[in-house]
Amino acid sequence: MTRLGLGRSALILTVLAWGTLAIRTAAQEGGGRPATAPSGDLRIADRVPADNQIVEHPLMPTIRWAYTGIQDIEKIQDYSAVMVKRERIGDRLNDPEYMFIKVRHKPFSVYMYFLEPAALKGQEVIWVEGRNDGKMWAHPGGIRNKLIGTVSLDPTGPIAMQGNRYPITEIGVLNLVRRLIEVGEQDAQYGECEVKFFEGAKINDRVCTCIQVVHPVPRRNFRFHLARIYVDKELNIPIRYESYDWPREPGGKPQLIEEYTYLNVKVNNGFTDEDFDIRNSNYNFRSKDAAEKQ
Repeated sequence: MTRLGLGRSALILTVLAWGTLAIRTAAQEGGGRPATAPSGDLRIADRVPADNQIVEHPLMPTIRWAYTGIQDIEKIQDYSAVMVKRERIGDRLNDPEYMFIKVRHKPFSVYMYFLEPAALKGQEVIWVEGRNDGKMWAHPGGIRNKLIGTVSLDPTGPIAMQGNRYPITEIGVLNLVRRLIEVGEQDAQYGECEVKFFEGAKINDRVCTCIQVVHPVPRRNFRFHLARIYVDKELNIPIRYESYDWPREPGGKPQLIEEYTYLNVKVNNGFTDEDFDIRNSNYNFRSKDAAEKQ
């Protein structure tokens, strides 16, 4: 996942649209298609059990990968990426938002610079676990930064969460995998689940394995109708996640719920505290009081 007005309250409604430019992967209703979406042209790696073999739940291979993936991701010290986020809030599907991000795992730290849309361009956000009383620093772009400067907000408060499905504290591929495990283990308690693996899918020319999960019938215990996870073959991390609700009418298209894409991922950059400091001369935070508090 325009909301930025001229006043202070309008900033607060938009300044933390954190999230999920060779970029336009997420630009269409119904879910932006990656450069190569799952199709009959890709090899489907389904496993068919032999006779008398105990059949495990279709989600179990994905859950096992996720647990292994967490161990690999936790070994990554930091990474940078361009994150593309699109979310449905209520009945409204928001336009895609593009942001350059830096993420450090210990202590968990996030820097974010908004690239698009134009109304958000230039906004910056920093959040560091255990700093600033758990709050995040943010400022708008352009002339509004001179008028308003840096503000400090509760990342999980109603103001910061306006127009967002998740707070900045849950950003990143590690938290994405954790959510996948949580949802996967819940769904594994039930049937009506189809899982397929598509080899050779591509996101921004990155070769991926696409894991597709489908719940054919709407049930209260399922959070989505269809979900796709794209795992970068080289990095072994998910660089795209998309999920859809059931069609609103028979024969209709699934409704996009949320999608997050991580482009141009670069790992282990050697980020330091300065990369997550509002006093960094490369950033545009403007608040003497906030800097002194940091």
